[in-house]
Amino acid sequence: MQTEARVGVVVEGGGLNATTSSVVVEPQRQRQIGTASQLLAGGLAGAVSKTCTAPLARLTILFQLQGMHSDTSRLEKASIWREASRIVREEGVRAFWKGNLVTIAHRLPYSSISFYAFERYKNLLQVMLGVENQGENIGADLSVRLLGGGLAGVTAASATYPLDLVRTRLTAQTNMIYYRGILHALRTICKEEGFLGLYKGLGPTLLGVGPNLAISFSIYDTARSYWQLHRPEDSIVLASLACGSLSGVASSTVAYPLDLVRRRMQLEGAGGRARVYRTGLLGTVRQIIGKEGWLGLYRGILPEYYKVVPSVGIVFMTYEKLKQILSTMPES
Repeated sequence: MQTEARVGVVVEGGGLNATTSSVVVEPQRQRQIGTASQLLAGGLAGAVSKTCTAPLARLTILFQLQGMHSDTSRLEKASIWREASRIVREEGVRAFWKGNLVTIAHRLPYSSISFYAFERYKNLLQVMLGVENQGENIGADLSVRLLGGGLAGVTAASATYPLDLVRTRLTAQTNMIYYRGILHALRTICKEEGFLGLYKGLGPTLLGVGPNLAISFSIYDTARSYWQLHRPEDSIVLASLACGSLSGVASSTVAYPLDLVRRRMQLEGAGGRARVYRTGLLGTVRQIIGKEGWLGLYRGILPEYYKVVPSVGIVFMTYEKLKQILSTMPES
């Protein structure tokens, strides 16, 4: 998200010292990229990343949901290898990509909006706070990135939430198929749970996605600017992959408990099952801690780490590369 796409992130970081001409050239190229190209790059980057890491994403979701309808004695026996073997044995290898179509349908607009909104919010905040040259005021720079990333996450999550909920329910299905596809799931949820059923878990989602993207974008933006300033000759692929992976680990660690609560609230009443959590966000957290302990809030964090390192790295790397490609194409 920073080289061509950053509307000045690498630009500002590199332009501050103006030590090399390559750092200055990239920002100029990025300004030529239109809104449509930026949205396309962000959407495709998210789709590619999610497809590559779909098996680990499904394992993470299944682990997150284990304590919801299981007693604590069964939870001690859970392992990544055992769960992966069960999926292959009972559902087949293709089941690792169960729900991937709706994941892509959700990730295309989500990534497009989040990347685009981050740039717009960041530029707006820079004007409002008077941060014209990035690097002159480190505290102001970091505040702009954190706030811009948080606002971008809330905007993207709010706009695409029903698809995220449907994705969770399709991915969580094992042997019994209750929802036959995206449209069937949307219709069934509206019929059985009402229109607001499509927004179950929105509260913890917004609480989680704000700091998640705030940390992710700010760490990536800062690390990528620093890398570009001191090693402008390095490959954009290497820099984006490394900085993206670092930002993914940091953001996931902070936001994971809310992500777990969100998943469980999204599954409330799914497939005609009885409700488990009836006391809202804080009550759900208390129930999880009471039944599974504090570590229950981090159930599935290991496959999440396995997933997030390549996932976030790939999404930023793909985004940067697409921006680089699109910036060289003639405008229509």
